[in-house]
Amino acid sequence: MSGRSGSASRFLRTTGQHATIEPDAFTDGSYVLSIGGAEQSHVNLDRPEEIFYEYLRRIGHLVDLAAPPGEPIRALHLGAGALTLARYIRATRPGSPQYAVELERELLDFVLKNLPMPQGTDLTTIIGDAREALGALDPRLTFDVVILDIFSGPEAPAHIAATGFYREARERLGPDGLLIVNVGDEPALTLVRSQVAAMREAMAGVAAFAEAGMFQARYPGNIILAGTRGPWPESWTAELTARGPHPARVLTGVDLDPYSG
Repeated sequence: MSGRSGSASRFLRTTGQHATIEPDAFTDGSYVLSIGGAEQSHVNLDRPEEIFYEYLRRIGHLVDLAAPPGEPIRALHLGAGALTLARYIRATRPGSPQYAVELERELLDFVLKNLPMPQGTDLTTIIGDAREALGALDPRLTFDVVILDIFSGPEAPAHIAATGFYREARERLGPDGLLIVNVGDEPALTLVRSQVAAMREAMAGVAAFAEAGMFQARYPGNIILAGTRGPWPESWTAELTARGPHPARVLTGVDLDPYSG
């Protein structure tokens, strides 16, 4: 497979798992990336502005608020996956310079070969550890959005799931920059709680955005954490809640306290 025909697979040496890309049987022009038999990413090549996975749509809504509609932004993706969000930013904010860091070289090569980015995309790819790559970037380089999407359960890299990392990420943000972290967790929300506490040590404003039931801590899923260098814009809470996917809930301030630490 190259581009749009059939299925493809690739052995990933770093993890020792197989990656596959297969057409989505239900949506024309869409493909699903799986690793080790588990779905990881969904890409709509025909309509990259339409995001299938709910948690990624929530991240997309946060990106929408980072700057006026259509205005280019500088984005850093820590954890590339199938580059769904990079494609979204390319479609909704043409001309945006983007950087993507991926630990698994074979995965990034596999994705770009079989699901190529649109011609003219301004994307710089970096192979390596997220924190090491962050520190190795040109110190003059700042971003409007930094997106971390590498946590996939209660076990997370200790050197990334820490206040020190979030402080380093904060220093890469412009004055109005936004740090977005996807936290996949089990029902106890142990990782979510630790990351809310860690982000609060580094960022002036912190919010949690998810399907409303996730905050009842009864089942596994994804909670999106967002941090700002200044106070959290209260208008964003209502805007994100209205955008969904529904039912949606955004917690900040004292409402977020029960999920901190």
